Amino acid sequence: MTSSQTGYFDCIIIGGGAAGLMCAAQTALRGKSVAILDHANKVGKKILMSGGGRCNFTNYYVEPSNYLCSNPHFCKSALSRYTQYDFLELVHKHNIPYHEKTLGQLFCDNKAKDILNALLTECDESGVRVTTHCSINHLEAIEPAPSSSSSNGQPRYRLQTSLGEFQAHSVVIATGGLSIPTMGATGLGYDIAKQFGLSITPKVASLVPFTFKGTLLERCQQLAGLSLNVTIQCRDQAFTEGLLFTHKGLSGPAALQISNYWHPEDVLKINFLPLEDISLGLEKWRHQNDKSSVKNLLCQHLPKRFVIEWLCQHSAMETMLNKTVFDLSNSEKQQLAKAIHHYTCTPNGTEGFKTAEVTRGGVNTDDISSKTFEAKKVAGLFFIGEVLDVTGWLGGFNFQWAWASGYCAAQYV
Repeated sequence: MTSSQTGYFDCIIIGGGAAGLMCAAQTALRGKSVAILDHANKVGKKILMSGGGRCNFTNYYVEPSNYLCSNPHFCKSALSRYTQYDFLELVHKHNIPYHEKTLGQLFCDNKAKDILNALLTECDESGVRVTTHCSINHLEAIEPAPSSSSSNGQPRYRLQTSLGEFQAHSVVIATGGLSIPTMGATGLGYDIAKQFGLSITPKVASLVPFTFKGTLLERCQQLAGLSLNVTIQCRDQAFTEGLLFTHKGLSGPAALQISNYWHPEDVLKINFLPLEDISLGLEKWRHQNDKSSVKNLLCQHLPKRFVIEWLCQHSAMETMLNKTVFDLSNSEKQQLAKAIHHYTCTPNGTEGFKTAEVTRGGVNTDDISSKTFEAKKVAGLFFIGEVLDVTGWLGGFNFQWAWASGYCAAQYV
């Protein structure tokens, strides 16, 4: 499926990731000649590595509220026109076994390659030409410059590439964001957008672990590898999921989710025991006449390492936890409740694009049609997927955005 032949196509898609492959297959089904150009040695790399190699390809519970965008209404149209159940039809068509893990997250039973192979099969059967090892050197409009009027299928764009010149009536930018540069991520899509006068919202690494420094970092390092369910909050958003301590700070689903909403110097609020009320627990132990230390009682509800190496961080707290519930003062009970249910901390930063799953921000959706994904002022130039200022939650939402935006653009290129 790899070719170095150049030429004219109805549609050229720059980027062979999830959105690009979906858009290519759907466009070719409409009888259009389509080529995918990708600078990497193979397409779909992020599909293959996603979900621990099993690809969390969508979610049962997709809603517009699962996405961040400077225009909160932008993603509604596409998500309603190509739903998670539409993608599941493709999964069933290719007999891909899958399962729900948690919170509606759907994973392949076997390998992520099943999803990639399904998309490649769709492309192959509809006649899409996939060209890898192809770097885009320059994209330009063929005179006269693109306008709002139709060109009746004539080429409107010229692409100078490492493999020669291509021409196309429509060009789709599906280059993704800046996350995981080792997988080939570049800023090409943003450069093209700026070249044609589109604006870019600030780009930030997101769905990414937090880093700390000083004493807090040392405590995280002591607990590296330990995971527990928490409720984590930032601004007006909260998630209840697993939190993982690392040698750099905090990770796990809860940390990644809230990173979508975190900005530098924002405070994180963490409830380490979200399903219980420690104040009620203390009263219960008191009524049971339990003479055990508070530390030992807490270890029945929280990991022992966490109790010893996190809660006993100060000698005063350790002294308090070695008491029985009968010896605790009201002030000490309040201190304990605050330490467990209302802990606050300010991350030093995040691990950045190196490990981020997505890029928050991107091509400003005010410049893009939510119906066609065409640039409003540049006919024949489309933007789909992560390159846009649309960022989904962890859990299959970003793949669903790729499928939906790719499908919808394909109806108009």
